[in-house]
Amino acid sequence: MTSIITIMDTTLRDGEQTPGIAYTPSEKHHMCKFLLEEVGLDRVEVASARVSPGEQQAVKRICEWAKNKNILEKVEVLGFCDGKRTVDWMIEAGCIKLNLLTKGSRKHCERQLGLSLEEHIDQVIKTVNYAHANNIHVGVYLEDWSRGIQEDLDYVFNLVSALQSLGIKKVYLADTLGILSPNLTFDLVQLMVQRFKDISFEFHGHNDYGLATANALKAIEAGAQGIHVSVNGMGERAGNTSLAEIVVCMNDLTAFKNNIVESKLSAISELVETFSGKTIASNTPFVGGDVFTQTAGIHADGDAKGKLYEANLMPERFGRVRSYALGKLAGKASVDHNLKLLGISLSDENRSKLLERIVELGDKKQSIATEDLLMILSDILKRPKEESIKLNDFQVSIQSKGKPNATVSLNIFGIDDQASAGGDGGFDALMNAIKILTDKKGITLPELIDFKVRIPPGGKTEALVETLVKWEDTSIGRTFVTVGVDTDQLSAAMIAAEKMLNIITSEHMNHG
Repeated sequence: MTSIITIMDTTLRDGEQTPGIAYTPSEKHHMCKFLLEEVGLDRVEVASARVSPGEQQAVKRICEWAKNKNILEKVEVLGFCDGKRTVDWMIEAGCIKLNLLTKGSRKHCERQLGLSLEEHIDQVIKTVNYAHANNIHVGVYLEDWSRGIQEDLDYVFNLVSALQSLGIKKVYLADTLGILSPNLTFDLVQLMVQRFKDISFEFHGHNDYGLATANALKAIEAGAQGIHVSVNGMGERAGNTSLAEIVVCMNDLTAFKNNIVESKLSAISELVETFSGKTIASNTPFVGGDVFTQTAGIHADGDAKGKLYEANLMPERFGRVRSYALGKLAGKASVDHNLKLLGISLSDENRSKLLERIVELGDKKQSIATEDLLMILSDILKRPKEESIKLNDFQVSIQSKGKPNATVSLNIFGIDDQASAGGDGGFDALMNAIKILTDKKGITLPELIDFKVRIPPGGKTEALVETLVKWEDTSIGRTFVTVGVDTDQLSAAMIAAEKMLNIITSEHMNHG
């Protein structure tokens, strides 16, 4: 029978220890809901006890929601060996699952706590007994276990024996400093599993040597029944075991399975990117922006002729689609694929002209998006670019108090019109005004899902600003990016918005 491995996510606790990260209660609540309801996490560790009033407010809010959903047992909090203090904090927050932090190495116990093992165990007993008396379920972290078991095996065994006598059923083996190799992970986890058969061990890895995923896989192979992860590998230093990596590798490369919904991995990755402000690398496995993009023309040609460059890692599996980059390495198949997305067919002669221009631009290091083909075609075919919507003018009024207001004038299908609206920011107000005008014409705007501004280095105030806006058009099932360049950030954003308006009108016409 296939074994199901438990996945506990600690993005909201250990992941928040990433430098510069602090989530608000509402952000934690939103991410926790998505992790449990959409992604299918078995459990979520949402906070550390006694950190701050805001942290308790976040836990209380999450626990109220989870209780109403009848999934309160899936919400967990890290706590400390402090007698009644952590437990009382949790009772007030409404949480019933405590992950107790104990010292898994003699060095940590004696040098950080200044206690002997016996004194530390006495602290543990008092905290666990008080938790159990108040119907708080307890799992136990062995902090610095990976070093502790190598330096003093008897210390670790005596501590776990004490936990076993207290009725602890879950123990978390922490590679706190990310010092393990895969083979050593297997040996040490197997040693624990064989010694303490009544305890369910889970592996908590860190990625300091870039081995967190490999170590987690070996921990499972050695008998660990659970793995701790974070979205995008967030965490201190090099971070924790990546949720996406361990889930997909487990499903494809082992006999073990999990309950995670793979099609939601990209969505939760983007959500954590948004709330954390930490952008992942574009080549991050499974969720990075480039990982389902073929650049070489020979690859696009092979896919077109027989899906020759496809493997188990299909983009649809993760709620994504394959794309074919346009640049100096592009070929005819790359161009054909992108033209198909726009609903355009060309003669062989015009397609060759288009490919020639794409390669020429690629040699100059210019990036080319699918949407840019409309403008390139207009240029090489010597005919005016068809613009259904033109931006005539816009104004934004911002005051020290109150929300911004904006007025926009558009020419839509040859008719001028204008509207005014407010918003949470200048661009939001402008988009609200645009929506009023497009609603009149039955044009549905895509959803804005990302907004980035880039300026050249040097900090010169007269420098050009490049604004990249990412949109999601659910009516035709894809996302796209438009770019605007101007000396003013808001003007650059409106150039990008004007491009978006013409793209969606063109595409919707091409799609019938």
